[in-house]
Amino acid sequence: MRFGLRCTAGLTTLLLPLATLVGLASPAQAATSATATYAKTQDWGTGFEGRWTVKNTGTTSISSWTVEWDFPSGTSVTSAWDADVTSGGTHWTAKNKSWNGTLAPGAAVSFGFNGAGSGSPANCKLNGGSCDGGSVPGDNAPSAPGTPTASGVTNTSVKLGWGAATDDKGIKNYDVLRGGTKVATVTATTYTDTGLTAGTDYSYTVRARDTADQTGPVSGAVAVRTTGGTTDPPPGNKVKLGYFTEWGVYGRNYHVKNLVTSGSASKITHINYAFGNVKDGKCVVDDTYAAYDKAYTADQSVSGVADTWDQPLRGNFNQLRQLKAKYPHIKVLYSFGGWTYSGGFAQAAANPAAFAASCKAVVEDPRWADVFDGIDIDWEYPNACGLTCDTSGPAAFKNLMSGLRSTFGANYLVTAAITADGSSGGKIDAADYGGASAHLDWYNVMTYDYFGAFDADGPTAPHSPLTSYAGIPAAGFNSADAIAKLKAKGVPAAKLLLGIGFYGRGWTGVTQSAPGGTATGAAPGTYEAGIEDYKVLKSSCPATGTIAGTAYAHCGNNWWSYDTPATIAGKMTWARNQALGGAFFWEFSGDTSNGELVSAISGGLA
Repeated sequence: MRFGLRCTAGLTTLLLPLATLVGLASPAQAATSATATYAKTQDWGTGFEGRWTVKNTGTTSISSWTVEWDFPSGTSVTSAWDADVTSGGTHWTAKNKSWNGTLAPGAAVSFGFNGAGSGSPANCKLNGGSCDGGSVPGDNAPSAPGTPTASGVTNTSVKLGWGAATDDKGIKNYDVLRGGTKVATVTATTYTDTGLTAGTDYSYTVRARDTADQTGPVSGAVAVRTTGGTTDPPPGNKVKLGYFTEWGVYGRNYHVKNLVTSGSASKITHINYAFGNVKDGKCVVDDTYAAYDKAYTADQSVSGVADTWDQPLRGNFNQLRQLKAKYPHIKVLYSFGGWTYSGGFAQAAANPAAFAASCKAVVEDPRWADVFDGIDIDWEYPNACGLTCDTSGPAAFKNLMSGLRSTFGANYLVTAAITADGSSGGKIDAADYGGASAHLDWYNVMTYDYFGAFDADGPTAPHSPLTSYAGIPAAGFNSADAIAKLKAKGVPAAKLLLGIGFYGRGWTGVTQSAPGGTATGAAPGTYEAGIEDYKVLKSSCPATGTIAGTAYAHCGNNWWSYDTPATIAGKMTWARNQALGGAFFWEFSGDTSNGELVSAISGGLA
């Protein structure tokens, strides 16, 4: 699987490691005219998110503030934002930033942190005096409200009702959350949500807020499907899977909502979210900002509702949650590895059980556990060479897949993207793909990138040939040979997906139109030399011929090969005739704005 470069210049992380936080000055003034109140806004068992709110209750401005508190042993702050936080033993101190220290009479400011452990703050001080907020200690957060019930469902609205929450000081109001995003705050225990889309699935929860503005845990969820409309899955029983890249939200400006506007969401069955990283033998989230913190405006959001600063989940994960509510047939898998991040698999293979446990902890993180239906492993390449070389042995891949299946169980999808090197003694022969297939739902066979300008002087050749042909630069480097070899090793045809690239590979300095010409280097590309999206090539360098089931184009000094709707149709017919489980593609953003390549895959497999 190709791993593109991310353009992250200018982005600032919101969560600051404690190691980077500066020391604190002494409290600036007494706290007789201000209060500090605490709320635990999230709790995921082994950790939590907390928020302090400082309010000026006096008649004169406050120029700075310092909040101090004690945590019991075993509870600590791991990262913080909007304040500088330090500790001495179990005593914690938070000092205002340069930009949020001044509070006019009646004004308030909040800062937050992520914590480890389960304890609550005690002995609160604000600017050296009493916090006077009544929330720490002695004011508990409210209970969870009752699970909502739905009534009066129409094409565009639903009425919700729920049992009241309880609190030792009284309930102030309730937040109504749709798909984890707050859509209303009400004082009653009913709410009618309007402006919905016909024939669409939604999920609602409710949380209470007490008179100190502390929020309690969310209620259970109620699923609602509006009347009318249709979000029927694509026809047939074949897998139609696309990769969505985490970094595509930057330079490519490609977001989950593009799957809706292009029409692609109604034509696929599965999404692989790429990529999680593999570090120290464990699965980890790579770009946390893109994954779960980037805020979306109403017009950018799948649901049409803007993200708020205090909602529990934002970013791609929340958008995928909204997509699944709208298209309930779609399953989402979290893909780990890829070309750049495969170096960590050797350590993971040394302890498959520990690796699998770490992956399940990421996939089932309470903040987004409902988003993912499985895990995809993109190890490039076990017991062979990719960006780096692996020597973990031919059994390592099978052992890793066995560990994942044992940990995730039968209710999760477990898949892998694998080599398509069908040559004798090549990468397929380096690992036990046949034995490992017993533990997997399917393989994404990467039947592309066979040839390209990584051989700068050519010969020019299609990067995704379906079959061999006279003059092919390397025997076994084609889809048919790869699929045949995997079948011969015992992999059932139904567990093999044919790979399609939504991009082309090209050379420059080429004078020959037919394949086999010499070149001087890589053709210019928008993001990387030698590579260009289909959506660009279809107009900038239209196809001039076909070979081995894929298209090529000679324009000026440049020569490109790529798949078109017509060649994809041919490949899908071949996949059906081979009784394959379906097809997958890399990746959504290379398609046209109306999703013509996705349409070709969906229609060809129907």
